[in-house]
Amino acid sequence: MPEHIPRGDRVLEAGLINCSLPAPWLINRTGDSYRKRNQLRYMINVGRNIARETATTHYLLVSDIELYPSPGLIPKFLDMILRQDEPALQRKNPRVFVLQIFEVKRITHVPDDKNELVKMLRNGSAIAFHKYVCPSCHAVPRSDEWINTRPSADNSLKVFHIGKRKGRWEPIYIGTNRDPFYDERISWEGKGDKMPQGYVLCVYDYDLLVLDNAFLVHKPGIKRYTDDPVRPQLEKQNYDLINNVILPELEILFGKRQGCSVM
Repeated sequence: MPEHIPRGDRVLEAGLINCSLPAPWLINRTGDSYRKRNQLRYMINVGRNIARETATTHYLLVSDIELYPSPGLIPKFLDMILRQDEPALQRKNPRVFVLQIFEVKRITHVPDDKNELVKMLRNGSAIAFHKYVCPSCHAVPRSDEWINTRPSADNSLKVFHIGKRKGRWEPIYIGTNRDPFYDERISWEGKGDKMPQGYVLCVYDYDLLVLDNAFLVHKPGIKRYTDDPVRPQLEKQNYDLINNVILPELEILFGKRQGCSVM
């Protein structure tokens, strides 16, 4: 790590930033980052936990920067919470609000609403997230039925289905800081970085409330499996860490529940 990281406001006051220059990520297209130069792993869960702990709102959407929420998600969600007319909100179980995730072709645009998304799914310009990489990791229950369910006339948000965490499902959801945090020992390169948290959601019998009229879309471009000679070794390291170290810790801390598995 750098020996000294200056405070952002001091850098601005000193006039060291030239705001007329292009953004760094537009200039740096060769991967010449500090992490790349020093061959560091991307400990993505550190970032996720920092983002959660520094957020100033009660409800949080812990998503990735390349996942775009459907327009109007925030006011629609808060309206649903204020209405309190959803039976699922009266249940005693802990809960989070799950979003369906999709990919779109590079030459297309991100859909503006669910009706447009459904048209894109039917003409093949949109697909389920990670369909060609790890479909089971993001397979939201009753997805086909969700696609065929039209939004309400007032375009409001409702709970479509109450799911439970099973198998390898890594849901992305709106929650709060009362929910389990992410294990910071797991690297992004080794995959499965949200699996331990999913185990705790299962043990605590969380209601995974799938929203009917909201979704996430990845930055345009269909992701396909690519052969990386380094990746299998890193995946094995994560697998061994999760199963041999983290899972026994979780079983001590949170217990076990029939049907709950970490991966």
